[in-house]
Amino acid sequence: MAPGNGATVQTKQRSTRVLKVDASKIGRFVFDDPQQSFLGNWQVQLSGDGPDAANMLEAVSQLRDSDIPVAFPTETVYGLGADATRSSAVRGIYNAKQRPSDNPLIIHISSLSQLRNLLLPSSSTAASPNSPQDPVPQIYHPLISRFWPGPLTILLPLRTPSPLASEVTSSLPTVAVRMPSSPLALALIQLVGVPLAAPSANASSKPSPTTAAHVLHDLSGRIDLILDGGPCTVGVESTVVDGLTSPPVILRPGGVSIDMLRAFPGWEDVRVAYKDGAETGVPRAPGMKYKHYSPNAKLFLFHGQLDAALVKKYLKGGSIGVLRTKTWKAGLLWMNLQSSEATGITETNGHPHSRNGDDHQTTESLDARTEIEDHRQQNTLSSVSSAQHFQVHLGDEPEQLLTDLWTIGLGPDTADIARGLFSALRELDQKGVNIICVEGINDNEGAAAAAVMNRLRKAAEVEIIV
Repeated sequence: MAPGNGATVQTKQRSTRVLKVDASKIGRFVFDDPQQSFLGNWQVQLSGDGPDAANMLEAVSQLRDSDIPVAFPTETVYGLGADATRSSAVRGIYNAKQRPSDNPLIIHISSLSQLRNLLLPSSSTAASPNSPQDPVPQIYHPLISRFWPGPLTILLPLRTPSPLASEVTSSLPTVAVRMPSSPLALALIQLVGVPLAAPSANASSKPSPTTAAHVLHDLSGRIDLILDGGPCTVGVESTVVDGLTSPPVILRPGGVSIDMLRAFPGWEDVRVAYKDGAETGVPRAPGMKYKHYSPNAKLFLFHGQLDAALVKKYLKGGSIGVLRTKTWKAGLLWMNLQSSEATGITETNGHPHSRNGDDHQTTESLDARTEIEDHRQQNTLSSVSSAQHFQVHLGDEPEQLLTDLWTIGLGPDTADIARGLFSALRELDQKGVNIICVEGINDNEGAAAAAVMNRLRKAAEVEIIV
């Protein structure tokens, strides 16, 4: 059985394998109408040789014949996929993630015809986009034309009886659907031949995975296969919208912003219907009810400069992680953390360091080196961060032991922040830090800014405005 509210289920220990797949080497896509691309009918023609196509076929076989879910990359985050039409397969997702059973899932499709077949009564013939019996409400048509394939999920009415497993929707009368833009994800869904239910491929409540290594860390021994298609390019989950209400609403922020939605007919007055904290009651969409995206360390979300007194109050021994975005500078940061009688800083990455003296020079050199490192990270699509290690005094006593401090700079660009956020939180967790201080950003700075802040607020123990 899938876990209920707060319940857990023991899963059989499995041998988890990671299979590398380069989407450019699995074969080619053949479109009936090249103008419609993935929105029309299309097929995958696999290459006859090579490990990439073979690994894809192994995953396809597992998804068709097994109840054990398969992890695979999308453009947003890695998903944990199962046949959305089989209850036993969908329950495998809940068991592997230890996910509460009242938290609905998003289904992923590879074409509009696949979607329409799900929504139309079984006796109906397939409808065209302009057909009066098209089961996709007109309110969504301009969004589908603009944002699919891509990071947008729409809420649709279920047909009765529905071919989807009831566990997908948690008994709601609606289902959340999206078409991913990742070629690997699209090919996998098309080859399996059914929609895939696929939440993020992490342990429930933990930061979402943006690399295969993240999935392996959380789900090793719980699933059999992880398709490694490289790092995700967006880094935060899709925007979820409900156009069945008037006015339409956003249920979860993601890669499509509210301003982008308001540019389309029927969406001019779209409203926000989510809270940044955990919500109560029956969730209308994934990610609304429970605490999500949380590292093991306590997370403190700052607006403005870092509050050193607060850091000292909550640290109580242990080490600090710092995640910088738009304005925090490394050298100034360390000086803010030190007390008035602190004895300086030590950088342990093999660079020159200063003690009891030229702190100003050290601050400038740290800023310069950190900016170079940040630039290198931002131009690496791996989304795998590289933390810098320092040691600082936080107390007033000279004999106080040095405190380990790890810092990661994601840079000022909102897209880079979104892409690297979950990876950075996971890396700081692996360093064993006790608290993580994060520099927040303006919710309106870039398409994914609201999504970044929503994830941070859901994960944060405290939000501080300085």
